[in-house]
Amino acid sequence: MPSEKPVRPLHTLAYGETAVITSMYLHGAIRQRLQDLGWITGTAVRCLHTAGGGDPTAYAVRGGVVALRKCDAKMILVQ
Repeated sequence: MPSEKPVRPLHTLAYGETAVITSMYLHGAIRQRLQDLGWITGTAVRCLHTAGGGDPTAYAVRGGVVALRKCDAKMILVQ
């Protein structure tokens, strides 16, 4: 039986690491905007780079790049 990767918050991805979105606990406009951009369950997301101060971090999803603050990235779980 293959071992599954643990579920963890998006902000824990290391530079260049790719994971799959398992759930989002965001609400309102930010949730709707990310879903409009393709941030839905089952979608691969890759960590591109983090700003010098550590926040925000840029992520690649479905050919686009989105920068998220750590407080928002904590609300997205990936595996």
